[in-house]
Amino acid sequence: MTDTNLTLALLESRKQKLEKRRSFFKNMGGLSVGLVGGTFLSACGSSVHDAVAQAAAPTDTDILNFALNLEYLEAQFYSYAVFGTGLAANLLTGTGTQGAVTGGSKVPFSDPIVAQYAKEIAQDEIAHVGFLRTALGSAAVSMPAIDIGGTDPNGAFSKAARAAGLVGANQAFNPYASDENFLLGAFIFEDVGVTAYKGASPLITNKTFLEAAAGILAAEAYHAGLIRTVLYTKGLSTPALRTGAGAISDARDSLDNAADVDQGIVNASDATASNIVPTDANGIAYSRSPGDVLNIVYLTKESVTMGGFFPKGANGTLNMSTAYA
Repeated sequence: MTDTNLTLALLESRKQKLEKRRSFFKNMGGLSVGLVGGTFLSACGSSVHDAVAQAAAPTDTDILNFALNLEYLEAQFYSYAVFGTGLAANLLTGTGTQGAVTGGSKVPFSDPIVAQYAKEIAQDEIAHVGFLRTALGSAAVSMPAIDIGGTDPNGAFSKAARAAGLVGANQAFNPYASDENFLLGAFIFEDVGVTAYKGASPLITNKTFLEAAAGILAAEAYHAGLIRTVLYTKGLSTPALRTGAGAISDARDSLDNAADVDQGIVNASDATASNIVPTDANGIAYSRSPGDVLNIVYLTKESVTMGGFFPKGANGTLNMSTAYA
């Protein structure tokens, strides 16, 4: 997925783990977990599938609009969690069909540190939306329909959490109910955001856009590291946070292709050690293609154009997930 020279030893040692992950979705109707922050075409095996699904290589505009869809998702989630309201109306317009947000509410934070971190991330994500819209100008896509509700057992968060084993059948997962639920909800998105901009970098031709994408990548990496660190630290007294993050990672990894690269917050070979920075054997962060990302946010292993957190699909040309057996 990220790097074609992942060591055979690493792949072999995690083969059984991958098989377990795949079983999560055997009877889930194609549903799974792992959302988002966003990702792009990369030099990996799945790019062949994407070449068929997405036809031509994406332009800079295609890539930035794909990123904008995912920034809409993150920004709406954090905005509601912190401020109790969504994005301003002037940040939602553009090409394509403008949609509405389903769900979203303010988190009753009990830990002031988590509340402060959440506010900082929310402000960054809202700024990312504004920046990308400005960079794209009249070519910017509008916000598509987004599902970030926490009370519907059939909502995207609930289906994602159920696929990871965090809730039972017909139960809802509410990421706004507590600090802990919020952190797990954020974990679903943040790692995907990092892999998005990592995958985008070799495809962007405009140097100004490339520099901006690198800057957003750095911000998303800081966010992901922060969420992972807080989950790991709180997991000292609440071990379910660590196992829950691992289950989300497993479910997310089972969707996007056959490579086993997504990682939880506990070291896979030493349960007493942390794994805050998920990298390959060379210490390099991995990438996802647009199709792989859409598998995650659509909550499916099939080739479709809508579902999950984007119930009516993403706006723009990069809007189809990849089919994986």
